[in-house]
Amino acid sequence: MARRAKRQGPDNHERWMVSYADFITLLFAFFVVMYGISSVNEGKYKDFSVSMSQVFGQNGTVAEGGVIRLSEEELNFKALVDKRNARLAEKQRKQNESLQRLGERLNDKLAGFVNKGAMSVSQNERGVTLDINASMLFLPGEASLQAEAVTTLKDVAQILTTEEMPVEVEGYTDNLPISTLQFPSNWELSSARASSVVRLFIAQGIEAERLQAIGHADNAPLATNDTPEGRARNRRVTITVLAAPPEAPLQNGGN
Repeated sequence: MARRAKRQGPDNHERWMVSYADFITLLFAFFVVMYGISSVNEGKYKDFSVSMSQVFGQNGTVAEGGVIRLSEEELNFKALVDKRNARLAEKQRKQNESLQRLGERLNDKLAGFVNKGAMSVSQNERGVTLDINASMLFLPGEASLQAEAVTTLKDVAQILTTEEMPVEVEGYTDNLPISTLQFPSNWELSSARASSVVRLFIAQGIEAERLQAIGHADNAPLATNDTPEGRARNRRVTITVLAAPPEAPLQNGGN
């Protein structure tokens, strides 16, 4: 038998509304989620701002949007702190320039000895340091300055009298023991050598309160004491023009 053709119903022209309704529902859900996320983030941001203000010692109020507003007293304090820190930075800059000029003057004045390796001038965090080989200052086992050494140290003193910073003179020996009536050990020898330099500086017009003499014996060697060359390097006198220690800047939080 011939198959009967299926009967087609009338076309439904309203089917697009189902898809449109689904799309609107999803769009509405999307905006709800986005609004929820933005509200949570704003709350977290405000909490974060308050926490940071407490950590850094700021007592200002948190305005809308989490922005910290400082009171007038805090703004004035911040201005004073910034001004003081700027003065400290300028003071440190001037001191560094002064020390650099001092090092250059010593280098120029002592260039002959520096080139021979008998002296060295350096600048570090402590200040400007002049290292002098003890062989050009003293006879072995002695603490009296030689005539040539006196002339050289007078030139150094002439430069140091124009400064106001304190001066530290340190004496060092090698590790060979000494035991004489005048110097029972290297401690006495190193201290006496440093004191000889200090006495000469005082005689040349450097204020005594600026000076300090220290003996280190054979401690803090520059080279090994196993060779004559190393021991010669370790026998030395170090003159350091001390820089003022830097002052720590204040924090705006008052810490």
